Amino acid sequence: MAPSPINPNPSHPETDVDDCESAPSHRALIGKVPNHWMHSASPPTFDLTRPSPPFYAEPSPKSSIKLSTTTSSVLISPSLTALVVIDMQNFFISTCLGRPVDGAGNIAGRCLLNTAIPAARKAGIRVIWLNWGLTNEEIENMPASTRRAFGFEAALNKAASEKATPAVDAHGVNQSAAELITNDKNGKTDSTELTENGKPKRLYQGLGSDIGPVILEDGTTVQGGRLLMRDTWNAALPPALDNSYKEGQKIDHNPDVWIHKNRMSGLWGSGTPCTDFLETEGIKTLLFAGVNTDQCVGGSLQDAFTKGWDCILLRDACGTTSPTFASEMVEWNCARTWGFVSDCMKLEEGVENMLSAK
Repeated sequence: MAPSPINPNPSHPETDVDDCESAPSHRALIGKVPNHWMHSASPPTFDLTRPSPPFYAEPSPKSSIKLSTTTSSVLISPSLTALVVIDMQNFFISTCLGRPVDGAGNIAGRCLLNTAIPAARKAGIRVIWLNWGLTNEEIENMPASTRRAFGFEAALNKAASEKATPAVDAHGVNQSAAELITNDKNGKTDSTELTENGKPKRLYQGLGSDIGPVILEDGTTVQGGRLLMRDTWNAALPPALDNSYKEGQKIDHNPDVWIHKNRMSGLWGSGTPCTDFLETEGIKTLLFAGVNTDQCVGGSLQDAFTKGWDCILLRDACGTTSPTFASEMVEWNCARTWGFVSDCMKLEEGVENMLSAK
């Protein structure tokens, strides 16, 4: 069904807007109020601010952000928008676990810290830290498909609850970290530290498994804790991102929030703590960032799209250890189907333009 054209002068339906010098450009209604967009053809712009009927007025540049994307401009309302930062946790990006400082995840982290997060806070956009944070009950009920993604423990006999053995296959996440963490000072692999599939034994024995002690950059040792369980070092944010989160918690209006998830997607199924929060707060537009682009970020974004949220991928604030084509696939589909693709600098530019208009 084609978008419905909106008559900018409803009191005079016979008026031809082309005959009016001051008449605004045609805007088309997409969807049904209250979860609707407006579209202008010239220049191509999607208005995601949910303007009220019957006039569907264009939002003021003083209270809306015009964000450039790879396909068209979009207008977003800061009060209806959240920056969703996914899985920027020690397990995925800490150099203390062998993640490279110049790896995609840490590059994305710097883009967030230097550009996207400051811009979001200036605009009054909520920052949501959506992270793995499992409980014992969730581990016990975890489906086999999710267990396989992080390695798993295969039961050898009926006493599975008492004895199990790592049986990690080669399809788990963060493949590149295996090479770094298992190299000794001479650059040679220590085979005693590897599983039969070439992955670090202490990191990939399954969700909830203890990864053992970790030596920090200052030389101190901490317990890494059970893999991606709540309140463990490995599930915490690296120091710079953690400091940013703590600063955000002190904000009087729309402080940062931390939301646990128990699947790659934080918005799966009939409802999650994340979807509950978004609905309660009336948030409609989501700016996605984090790791991995094609896994937890992409999965969360697709579920958000399916459930009716506006989805914008900040591509330089995302990273993955997968081959380049994996990110290209997510960006291609996001730009053409699931939503829009932009970047941190474009967000910063849009915020500054809004603030300068006030």
